[in-house]
Order: sequence, then structure tokens, then C-alpha cells
Amino acid sequence: MAGNDLGSLLGSLLGGGNQPGSGGGGGGGGTGAGGAGNILGALLGALGGASGSGGGNPLGGLMDLLTKSGLADQAQSWVGTGENKAVSGQQVAEALPDDTLQKIAEQTGVSPEHAADQLAQALPRAVDKLTPSGQVPSDTSLEDLIKQQSL
Repeated sequence: MAGNDLGSLLGSLLGGGNQPGSGGGGGGGGTGAGGAGNILGALLGALGGASGSGGGNPLGGLMDLLTKSGLADQAQSWVGTGENKAVSGQQVAEALPDDTLQKIAEQTGVSPEHAADQLAQALPRAVDKLTPSGQVPSDTSLEDLIKQQSL
């Protein structure tokens, strides 16, 4: 699927993917700037496979999951053109299924709590950058947008 490519593109969009040794493949437990792209890539990859509605737009699936978990105001603020509302690691942990957060933690080499905290820090900025027009793009235009933003 496009989850790994999406993760690599997100890493470069967020300023961490151009570092040598932290490329898209899994074994390096890189912390620091590359961690945000890696953890977001792991999240979107997990959601792309788990929220299986055929079309597989991982960003749309994430927004739907956050909305259903009581974080609609925060998630919509990230998509909209105004100020981004903060979210806590605890809120992210409660919104994600336990197995998803565990999988992300294993893939990125951190504890589930640390993964939730990293996601809470990275999600508002990432979703904001991926929705410049104030709406969630389709899967195809999402990848195109990431490529354009990372130039």
C-alpha cells in the first residue's frame, strides 16, 4: 500500500525525512526530528490497513476516528484555516484503538505513551499542512500535495 511511501513523504514534509540513515525502512530507532515523520507514517499506515473502506484514504480515516472519539473540534481546527487546537497524548491514546497505538510504538521503537505524546505534537501541524484548502483531500491528491509541500 501507499502507507510506507506516505510515511516517507510525511517525514520529509515535517523536516525529518532527509536525514541519512532514517529512510523509510524500519530498523533505526531514530529519535529527534525524523521521529515525527516516522510516527505519523506508522499511524497512517496502520489506519490505512485497519479502517478498510476499500478506497483507503488514511488521512480521512484518521479524521473520522478522531471525530468519533470526541476530538471533532480539535481535528476540524487542524483542517480549517484558523488556529490549530492542541490535543494531549492522553486524548490521542484514548482515540486510537489499543492495538493500533501498540503497533505504532513497536514500529517506531518507543513506548505507547511516548508514541501518543509524539502524535499529539505532530498531528496538528501535519494535518494543517496537508489540508491547505480547508478540506481533506482524496487519497491521490493527498500524495500529490505531500510531494508539492516537501519541495
